[in-house]
Amino acid sequence: MPPARRIAFLSPRFADGPTVGGAETLLRRLAERVAAAGRDVTFLTTCATDHFTWANALPPGDRKVGRITVRYFPVDATRDVPTFLAVQNRISRLAQVTRDEELVWLKNSVNSEALYAHLRDEGQAYDRVVMGPYLFGLVYFASRILPDRTLLLPCLHDESFAYLSVMRDLFESVRGCLFNTVPERDLAARLFTLPPAHSSVVGMGLDPFTADAERFRRARGIRQPYVLYAGRREPGKGTPLLMDYLGVFRERTRQDVKLVLTGSGPIDPPPALAPHVIDLGFVSEEVKHDAMAGAVAFCHPSVNESLSIVILESWLAGTPVLVHAGGEVMRYQCRQSNGGLWFRNYPEFEESLMLLLTRPEIRQAMAARGKRFVESEYAWPQVEARLLAALDA
Repeated sequence: MPPARRIAFLSPRFADGPTVGGAETLLRRLAERVAAAGRDVTFLTTCATDHFTWANALPPGDRKVGRITVRYFPVDATRDVPTFLAVQNRISRLAQVTRDEELVWLKNSVNSEALYAHLRDEGQAYDRVVMGPYLFGLVYFASRILPDRTLLLPCLHDESFAYLSVMRDLFESVRGCLFNTVPERDLAARLFTLPPAHSSVVGMGLDPFTADAERFRRARGIRQPYVLYAGRREPGKGTPLLMDYLGVFRERTRQDVKLVLTGSGPIDPPPALAPHVIDLGFVSEEVKHDAMAGAVAFCHPSVNESLSIVILESWLAGTPVLVHAGGEVMRYQCRQSNGGLWFRNYPEFEESLMLLLTRPEIRQAMAARGKRFVESEYAWPQVEARLLAALDA
C-alpha cells in the first residue's frame, strides 16, 4: 500500500497563542511532524478561540502556519446553548438519556456546516483525516462523512460521555484510532469493539529544553518553596481541590508553601490561601518551563486526562509530579517512570508533599527518573515513526 501523502487534521480549535488546550496542542504538534516528514498537511478548524462561548473570533479562510495550511470555518450560529447544557448536565449526572437526546446534544455542540461541506466536496483529496477530541459534535458529524479515511485521536477519558450510544457509533465506524497511552487504548477496548489492528498507541513527542529556576525566582521575587499548576483552571481539571488541599496543608503543617498558577480561567482560592497564590495567567513556554524547574512539585489534580503534556514537561524540567490517583493515565505514567507520587485523599496529599519538601534527595531522584522516562518514551523520532506507520496502515 502506498504511503498516505495528503493528510488533514481536524479539531474544533487550532492551538495558537492563548487558544490552547492539551488536545489541540497534541493535534497541532503531530500535524507539524507529519508536514516535516514531507507529507502535505492541512489543518481544518473553526473560527472560535474560546472553548466556553465558541464565538467566531477569527476570519474564515486559509492561513499558512509553518509547513501547514490552516483552514478556518465559521461555527454555526444555530446552536441552542440552553438545550445543549440541559442535556449535558443530565449526562454528567449519569441520568438516563435517549439516543435522540444524545443527538440533540451533539447537534447543539460546536458544529460547522461550512467545514462539513468542505469534506463532502473536497474530502476525497485527503488520504487520511485525523480528528479529535471525541467529545464534540464537530468530530462526530465530520467522521460520518469520510469514515473509511478517518483516524480518531479521541483523548478518551473514563467519564459519562464515553458510555453514550453515539460514541460507540463514532469509535466503531472510523478506519482506526490513535491513542496517547496504553491505559487509554485499554479503556477504549473495554467500551467498544475495536479490532487490535485498528488501534495504535502513538502519543506525543517532546523536544528537550533548558530551564532556569533561579531566573524565574528572581523575576517573580519568590524565595519560598512552591507547588506549580499549569493549564485550564476549572473544576474538571481539579484546581478547586488543589487549592482546598494546599490551604489545609499550610494550616496543618505550618509549612510556608506557595501555589503558582499559569494558564487561563478564574480562580477562587480559600481566603486563608489567597495571599499565597501567585497567578501568572498565560505565560510563554520559557517562563512556564522555568517555573516548572523551580517547583517542589508539579501538581496535576485532574482525573480526566488521556495524556498529560505538562507532567512530561515537568520531568524534562527536572521536577517530580504529584497527581490524583483517580487519573488512571497519569498514575500509570508515574508508576512506569517512578517519577511521581499520587494521592487519593487529603492525608495522602499531605504525606506526599511533605516527603517532597523534606527529602530533597528523593525529590531529585524521582525527577531524574521521570526525565529518563520522557527521553526514552516520548522522543520525537519514536513518536513520529509510530504516527507515520499508523497513517500508512
